[in-house]
Amino acid sequence: MFKKPLADLKTSAPLRNSDRKKLRQKVITEFGINVEDGQDEGVGDLLVPEGLQSVKFTAHAGELGLAYLSADGDPLWFTVGKGSSDLVPTIYTLWKRPNLLPTLSTPSQVIPVLMGGADLMAPGVVTHSTSLRTSQLVSIGQYDSTRRRGGMPLAVGRMAVDASALTQRDRKGKAAVLLHIYKDFLWEMGKGGEIPELPEDERTGAEEVVDDEDGEEDGCVVTPPPVSDVEDEGAKKDAGEGTSEIKEDEDAGPLPLKPEDVSSLLRTSLLQAIRTTLASLPQSSFPLPSSTFYTAHLLPARPSRLLPPLPPHTSTPIDIKHSTHKSLTHFLRSAEKEGLLSLKDAKQEVLVTSVNVEHDAVKAHVVFKTVGEQDAKKAKREAREEKEKEDKMKGERGLKVVELWRPHAGPARKIFEETDNDTSALYTLSDVKTALNAYITTKSLVNAHNQLFVNVAVDELLTGIFTSKGADAPPEFAKREDLISKLSSKMQPWYRLDTKDSEGKPKKGELKPISILVKMRQGRKACTLVTNFEPFLLVAESLADELRKLCASSTAVAPLPGKTAGLEVMVQGKQIKAVSELLIEKGIPKKWIESEDQTEKKKK
Repeated sequence: MFKKPLADLKTSAPLRNSDRKKLRQKVITEFGINVEDGQDEGVGDLLVPEGLQSVKFTAHAGELGLAYLSADGDPLWFTVGKGSSDLVPTIYTLWKRPNLLPTLSTPSQVIPVLMGGADLMAPGVVTHSTSLRTSQLVSIGQYDSTRRRGGMPLAVGRMAVDASALTQRDRKGKAAVLLHIYKDFLWEMGKGGEIPELPEDERTGAEEVVDDEDGEEDGCVVTPPPVSDVEDEGAKKDAGEGTSEIKEDEDAGPLPLKPEDVSSLLRTSLLQAIRTTLASLPQSSFPLPSSTFYTAHLLPARPSRLLPPLPPHTSTPIDIKHSTHKSLTHFLRSAEKEGLLSLKDAKQEVLVTSVNVEHDAVKAHVVFKTVGEQDAKKAKREAREEKEKEDKMKGERGLKVVELWRPHAGPARKIFEETDNDTSALYTLSDVKTALNAYITTKSLVNAHNQLFVNVAVDELLTGIFTSKGADAPPEFAKREDLISKLSSKMQPWYRLDTKDSEGKPKKGELKPISILVKMRQGRKACTLVTNFEPFLLVAESLADELRKLCASSTAVAPLPGKTAGLEVMVQGKQIKAVSELLIEKGIPKKWIESEDQTEKKKK
């Protein structure tokens, strides 16, 4: 249920003390905690502590849910389903009270399969209570052969069958449907930590386990599954499934793989690619060169982590060279023979003409996390961190350009007067939009047939903002965005430059961006000219000095033609990138930097 990140995660809200007490009483009642004779005194406060918070979420399958978090942020309880009141304890809660639920135990090799998203199958159950019934909540732990019982709870689920169905030697199907498991995304919301040791005096479930000669214990049945059955259940989830988050042994280094294992993983990766990326490709994308097929689809579809009995990390690269095939063509030929794809011989390399998404092996394949997804997630995270770093730098030393407008005359002034706005004040674009919307509402100008449009022709002031010398006749109706643009164009432009320490003084006029222009001078020598930087609080001499060091080129400062035209900084060579990066580092918003290489146009 939580094998993907929780969506629509709302802000957590503190639980009122009265609601916490109700929740505490509900836990005590539903989970049979005995507080009357003092046997379990204090357990209620342990499982429902003070400072509890609630948070709403949506699981990956679209189910609405509610989680209760401790003051430290550990999820302790959750419900799933709109309006549901069925409380389910989390792994964090079960580690506090391991015997809170009846327990199923399963061999160690099954745990990674469960962590990969599978439900617990009947052949994988070793011990269980004889009183279990369908839909009952149970915890699942790893079977401890030395104690003949389950270990610390690692998963929570609901029984899919009664206990009687688990006593048969040829039992099949699901034993329990998993709701939550160690290291899934709900568990990751908490502080984490290693699996604690099960206390010696803790019981595995509601009944104490006592060995019996015939394999049936007092209240608990021990039924070791055949090894082949456990392996078959694991195989159904595909040995290459990369979703389990297994903690690797830090003392053991990467282990090598056999060529047969690499070949098997490549075939699994092929099934993954056909089921996912290749299935979504249009037929026009084929034929694909075998090299493109391999690098763009097969390699990214490799599992991000291996499941036992393979090592989680290996020293053997998962590629064609280390497989039994040795060559890509041989691998593709074997896949074609199996009916997974079709090939066509070409002069330089084999072409893949189609893939068989209806193949039984493709349909039976269970999708897993891949190397490509892992790399994409890492790249996305790095890009986000880089952007956050850049935004932080901008916030520390950047400038904020605030564009302003004043309704000084004409229809714009009258529109602001009609809506009781000060015509001598300066307005942001958002303020202009508010004033215009107020005017449209007051005059009932919204188009009756289409609410996105405003009737222009019936109103003199709106017609006026469209009227100018040489312009076309005003339209009958227009969108609000067009009206806002036209209205602001009829207003007097101003701007203000704010720094992190202070708000700038408004200045009249339209702010123009800094210009970076590459031109040819003195014949064939290219140079970069930087102008209009003064409004952004930059000093020509300082800018020229920094660019000289940065670009390792000579620089010069010269006045532009005209009394108030400003200065020009010249840098030898084509330096658009270097100048742009320096300006951004100084906090100039990218929006206010324009560049053009006129030498490229001449070449064309």
